[in-house]
Amino acid sequence: MTDDLHVSLRGATIAEALEKCPAFFLEEAVAATVESTMLIEREVKERTPTSGAATLRESIGAMPVVVSAQAVRGQVATSLAYAAPVEHGSKPHWAPIEPLIDWVTRKLGKRGEEAEEVARAVRFKIAARGTSGAYMFRDGVKAAEGQVVAFYEAAARRALARLEEAAR
Repeated sequence: MTDDLHVSLRGATIAEALEKCPAFFLEEAVAATVESTMLIEREVKERTPTSGAATLRESIGAMPVVVSAQAVRGQVATSLAYAAPVEHGSKPHWAPIEPLIDWVTRKLGKRGEEAEEVARAVRFKIAARGTSGAYMFRDGVKAAEGQVVAFYEAAARRALARLEEAAR
């Protein structure tokens, strides 16, 4: 999935650490980013619908932290193409039948001809109405936002303490 969701970090402690000890804050921010992405991964996974196999849920993960001159970047992502329609929902469309049969078998326990019949009914409903979004990424980030901000504020305090210690 390629949507970017951001958590804004504003606060006197963070601003002070960025101004007074950017190198220390950068090191501490990397640790805060790792902690944040792991938390967001958990929150997103808890909100991800499953088909019985939990393929989408298991594909979601925290990516390695990327550090540049401008930012420390963390990411929680999946490479599965169908994550976007699960996240945002879809417009009415003619869904392929095989994945629907698989879903009916796993989720509803139907087999054979009965699974195909139910899958066709689901297909017609999707063709008429589309699907609703689960918004697991959006809501997972929102649920973690307060803790993420706290992680970075703690990182700023640690950086300022390191500066104070180095000055002694």
